[in-house]
Amino acid sequence: MADEKTPILKFDGVTKGFSGNRVLQGIELEVAEGDSLCLIGTSGCGKSLMFRCALGLVRPDSGRVLINGTDAASMKAGQRQVFERQRGVLFQYGGLFDSLTVWENVCFQLLNVDDMDPADARDLAAEKLRAVGLSPDVCDLFPSELSGGMQKRVGFARAIASDPQILFLDEPTAGLDPIMSNGISRFVADNISALGATTISISSDLKTVERVSRRVAMIHGGRIVWDGLTSDLYRSGNDFVHQYVNRLADGPIDTYGRQR
Repeated sequence: MADEKTPILKFDGVTKGFSGNRVLQGIELEVAEGDSLCLIGTSGCGKSLMFRCALGLVRPDSGRVLINGTDAASMKAGQRQVFERQRGVLFQYGGLFDSLTVWENVCFQLLNVDDMDPADARDLAAEKLRAVGLSPDVCDLFPSELSGGMQKRVGFARAIASDPQILFLDEPTAGLDPIMSNGISRFVADNISALGATTISISSDLKTVERVSRRVAMIHGGRIVWDGLTSDLYRSGNDFVHQYVNRLADGPIDTYGRQR
């Protein structure tokens, strides 16, 4: 699935463990510019750890995470700042600052790093909120005054505030009811299309996977066991994927949590 151009993100033999337990065991994965990839797998398989490595929050024990061909671990301060301006992140539980209003949350980086004028930032926040189906009237509310679904939308508005080149979405519909999940998935898909951003997401909701991604990679036992088109997910021919998407008790995945 590699592109002829330099991948925007590449995991090159990445390993990472804690207290003698190796979670990532030589991850090999490339994401081309403009692609939309979703990571799937059972709880504890390493999906979130891959995210943290890609964001530079965790340093691999061995191997490299390459951002546009540059090793993330060896990025200089200037390169790191450029990358952080080019990427947006939606955290699983929103990650909003309780003491800030909605518009201040949406434009947090633009206000505190890029020194954007507050009036301009508020106008931009209102624009991004409209893009995720929220009225500008919520700009001056605090996160505690919002429902869970609204908080998720605000988190996504913040992720796209700077029109990022690459989006990281961690369980964008986690904790939401089916109707709200469908709504969030639609807003995510529409905005990804409008931005043309490269998207890497994690989701345990297969309907969300189908809606927001073109490609899927499944992780098991610390390795990528399948990488293919989302449209092939239910006809992958892979035993791990077949068991996972059909929610089967029997198969190569130990349903009692012991990785094989």
